[in-house]
Amino acid sequence: MQSSALPLGHAAEKDSIESFYDLNSKVSHSLLFICNGHGEDVIASEIIKRLLKIKNKNIEVLPLVGNGDVFNSIKSKNFRKIGYLKELPSGGFSNQSLKGFVLDLFAGFLIDNLRNFLLVKQKSKHNCQIIAVGDFLPLLYAWSSECDFSFIGTPKSDHTWSSGPGWDLSDFYHKLKGSEWDPWEMFLMKSPRCKNLIMRDKITASNLYKKNIDAKYLGNPMMDFVNVANDKISNIISFKRIILLIGSRYPEALKNLDNFLNCLQDFDLSKDLLILLPLSINANVIQIQNYLNKYGFKKQSKVKFLIEEDSVWKKKDKYVVIGKGKFNSWANMAEVGLSNAGTATEQIAGLGIPSLSLPGPGPQFTKSFAKRQSRLLGGSVLVCKNKKILLKRLSLLLKGKVDRLEQAKIGKKRMGEPGASKKIVDAINLHLLS
Repeated sequence: MQSSALPLGHAAEKDSIESFYDLNSKVSHSLLFICNGHGEDVIASEIIKRLLKIKNKNIEVLPLVGNGDVFNSIKSKNFRKIGYLKELPSGGFSNQSLKGFVLDLFAGFLIDNLRNFLLVKQKSKHNCQIIAVGDFLPLLYAWSSECDFSFIGTPKSDHTWSSGPGWDLSDFYHKLKGSEWDPWEMFLMKSPRCKNLIMRDKITASNLYKKNIDAKYLGNPMMDFVNVANDKISNIISFKRIILLIGSRYPEALKNLDNFLNCLQDFDLSKDLLILLPLSINANVIQIQNYLNKYGFKKQSKVKFLIEEDSVWKKKDKYVVIGKGKFNSWANMAEVGLSNAGTATEQIAGLGIPSLSLPGPGPQFTKSFAKRQSRLLGGSVLVCKNKKILLKRLSLLLKGKVDRLEQAKIGKKRMGEPGASKKIVDAINLHLLS
């Protein structure tokens, strides 16, 4: 059973909520997930699937950014999507630019957040428990609800300021605090109603623990969704292989694709190049194909790589394979990534695949975002100032296996091993649901 919340005050919304709790008298009270980003949605989705298998419990999810399309694949009478769902002009990154913030305001950002906030406040009446995934906003929602909650802090890491050159104003600010998490966030974390506090890496959990905040590191759940091994790579082993990660937020993703294809048209290798282009669920394939046509790629009807591709495109010695929703199965096939993405870049770094980024005007993948990401991943993704630098580095990485392995090694270390989702579910069962 899945539906979005109806307009605030509508009688049908109350009936919908009550009917959900009465679906099965043997099913316990609801568990609500609140998340604020695509990567957070993916993490929450995996945890929800695991919980539905082991708990006879009504589970709801409230995505604060976008429409939460990733949750549409969860089919269960005990699960539904709620809230006032909308794609925002900034793609959820209104905090990174004044322009994005203003556009989001005119799109109804504050009104929808108030409606979602009031929706969460109602949960205390239903003996609800909350799992917040993300940063300040879902944490604030959970704390304000008066319900018991768990918090999975995914986007912030102390690697971003403790391992860099340390001359930015933000570095001094974080060093003064002793954590990338802000004082008001730490205040909410100390709530006695917070039953689990889970961080994405050891250094962040350790720094919070020094401040008497019971934070734990259970591994990085981002690594649970990508295939570590892939038997279909034998079909493309003779090619030099790159994966093109353009992001999941449109229209910015199209600008990223345009920039990368513009770079690759001047890239020449002595070997055929295979470009893996996995697309997000919400991608408009027609628009993607128009960009391939723009740069001279022609659709192939007879060429097949047998990696479950949707289509194959060719221009001289370069091939592009398109696959909607294929990132998880294709990620480990690449040797190098060209990536203007968030979570996906971190995931290929965790697989030991180095990547290069080429920041644009945003709203997500700006120079400051790319720099922070590079420091987070210890340089396993390198920020390129321009097309010339990107092509030079790409050539070196594809030709030099030793250089590739050296750049990738620290990415695997920073991202950690898979298996965290199960540990997180066990912790939630033990400390929140019991």
